[in-house]
Amino acid sequence: MYKKKLVWLVTLLWAWAGAWAEGDSLMYRIWLKDKAATEYSLDCPEEYLSRRAIERRERQHLVVDSTDLPVCQAYVDKIRRQGVRVVVTGKWENFVTVACDDSTKMARIAELPFVRSAELVWKSSPAYWEVKDVKRDSLENRLTVHPDSIYGTATRQIALSGGDKLHEAGFRGNGMVIAVIDAGFHNADRMEAMRNIRVLGTRDFVEPGSDVYSKGSHGMAVLSCMAMNRPEVMTGTAPEASYWLLRSEDERSEQPVEQDYWAAAVEFADSVGVDVLNTSLGYYVYDDPSQNLRLRDLDGRHELMSRQASHIADKGMALVCSAGNAGMESWKKITTPGDAENVLTVGAIDIKGVLAPFSSIGNTADGRIKPDVVAVGLKSAVMQTNGNQGWANGTSFASPIMCGMVACLWQACPELTAKELLELVRRSGDRASYPDNIYGYGIPDLWRAYQSYQAR
Repeated sequence: MYKKKLVWLVTLLWAWAGAWAEGDSLMYRIWLKDKAATEYSLDCPEEYLSRRAIERRERQHLVVDSTDLPVCQAYVDKIRRQGVRVVVTGKWENFVTVACDDSTKMARIAELPFVRSAELVWKSSPAYWEVKDVKRDSLENRLTVHPDSIYGTATRQIALSGGDKLHEAGFRGNGMVIAVIDAGFHNADRMEAMRNIRVLGTRDFVEPGSDVYSKGSHGMAVLSCMAMNRPEVMTGTAPEASYWLLRSEDERSEQPVEQDYWAAAVEFADSVGVDVLNTSLGYYVYDDPSQNLRLRDLDGRHELMSRQASHIADKGMALVCSAGNAGMESWKKITTPGDAENVLTVGAIDIKGVLAPFSSIGNTADGRIKPDVVAVGLKSAVMQTNGNQGWANGTSFASPIMCGMVACLWQACPELTAKELLELVRRSGDRASYPDNIYGYGIPDLWRAYQSYQAR
C-alpha cells in the first residue's frame, strides 16, 4: 500500500514537471482507450486520493469511480519511450499531453494499442520565445481608508447579493478552501494589504516551479475580489477562506494546450481537498484560426475544459466561472468552460444591475440557460499591482465576487451537495421565475438563499 502511494505521488510529480522547455516545438494531447493496466483499485481509494478528497465525497454520498483512477503508468512509460516528454496527465478524461520536436514520433505513438487518438494542442513560434517574464511592479502601498465601511471600495459589489449579511451572521469563509485557477498573481505576496490572506500554496502548470507572483496580474486582481481582509480598505467576499493559487493560463499565446494545464490544475485542486474553484478564464478563439470554436461547439461536451468542468460537481466541488467578455464582438456568446453542466457561469452587471455591454450571453448550443447568474463586473473593486486599490471591468471579476459568497453560503449550509448548492444560488436570483440568455437567473440574493435553506 505504501509503495503504491509512493508511485502515485511520483506520478503526480512527473505530471507537473516540465510543462515548458524552449527545445520543444510541438505539444500533442493523446487520448487513451482505457485504464486496463492500472495497478489501483476502486476498493482502495486512499492509495490515490487524499483523505480530505475522500471525506468530501463521502459527505455528499458520492462514489469513487473509474475517472478517479490515475492514468495508467505503464501507458505513460510506453509513450515516453517514444522520445517525447510528458507535460501533464488527466485522469478524469484519460489523456496524456506530451511535448516533442518531431511530429513523426506521433505516428509511432498512434499505433500503440491503448491509444485512441492524438491532436495538436501547441505549436512554437519565434514570437512566443521573445516574450519575457513580467518585471515586478514597484509597490506604493498608498491605501485609501473608508471609515464608513469595513468593505472599503468593495461595499456595493458585496451588498448587492447579500454577502454582507452572510458575513454579519458569521459566515466569512472560515474552513472553506478555494482554488483560484488563473494567470499570474503579480505581487500578491508583497503587498501590504494582502499579507493576511490565507494562502495554502501555489502551483504553476505552465512553467512548473516558476514564481506565480512574478507573472501577470490577472489572477491577483481576481484573488483580491474574494480574499482581501483589510477592514476599511477592502474586504472581499470570502475573507476568511483559505486559498490555493494555481496558474494554468499562458499569456504568451492562445493555444488549446492551456485547457490541458487547466484540467491538471482542477485535478490537483481535488487532490488537496479544495471545496470551491474560481476560474476567470475562457476560450473560443486561438492563434491558429482552424482551432477556433464554433457556436455549435458550446454544448458542454465538445471542449476538454467543458467536459472536465462537468466532472467537478460529481467530485463534490463547486466551480464558479466567468461567462466571457465577447458581448460586443461578433461571437457574443459565452466561452468554454462556461457552457459546462453543473457549474455556475457568471455574467457582468454594473452596480445598478444593468448588464455590462461586454458580458457574454447564452444560451448553450443544446439550449441550457447561460449565464447562470450575474454579479458586478463593471467597475469592480480590485487591488492593483502597485499595492493600491483600483477598478477593473470584466466577467473575470464578477465571477470571484460571486464565488466568495458561494463559499460563504456553503459554510452556512454544510449539508448541501455541490449540485444542491449551485441550484440554491440559481433559485435565489431575481429572475429565477423567468430566466433568459442575458441575465440568466439574475442577481442572486445569497442571504435569502441561506434563509430558505434554514426554513426547509
